[in-house]
Amino acid sequence: MTRLTILEYPDPRLRTRAVPVASVDAPLRELIDDMLETMYAAKGIGLAATQVDVHRRVLVADVSEAHDGPRVFINPEILSRDGTEISQEGCLSVPGYYDDVERAERIRVRAMDQNGMTFESDLEGLLAICVQHEIDHLDGKLFVDYLSEMKRQRVRKKMEKDRKLRADGRAREPSRAPVI
Repeated sequence: MTRLTILEYPDPRLRTRAVPVASVDAPLRELIDDMLETMYAAKGIGLAATQVDVHRRVLVADVSEAHDGPRVFINPEILSRDGTEISQEGCLSVPGYYDDVERAERIRVRAMDQNGMTFESDLEGLLAICVQHEIDHLDGKLFVDYLSEMKRQRVRKKMEKDRKLRADGRAREPSRAPVI
């Protein structure tokens, strides 16, 4: 397996809308394995293919405490939403920044698994939030898009400054607490 590079905001490739997966094959399963390895290494709970510069509708998630419950969603679509909740979100593509985002409390999703089998699942809590967050990535949307323009500008400036400091060798990589 290979650890992939996670794109960071404001990289314009994060705005690319992912295309549907036509068939599940060995290279796609290898991508899924690489995405899971990358997500776990970054201490994340979700990762969309768009975040690793692969613009196909694939996301992985694992919200289990032991990190032993990986979930794969290929061509995910939300069939229904119920309730709303506001929770703190972070993002592997926006390291070190967290803010409140309003999302559906419960969702029903349809997708394929890594074997190409279509399934529907009712999700709630952290997994529902995670899947909504990752589907946004597949649509070219970031969690910072839910924030005010002023907050977005502040995040953009902070990310650019951190990137410059890392390039100059004057800063360590940002810590990556469990984030989506």
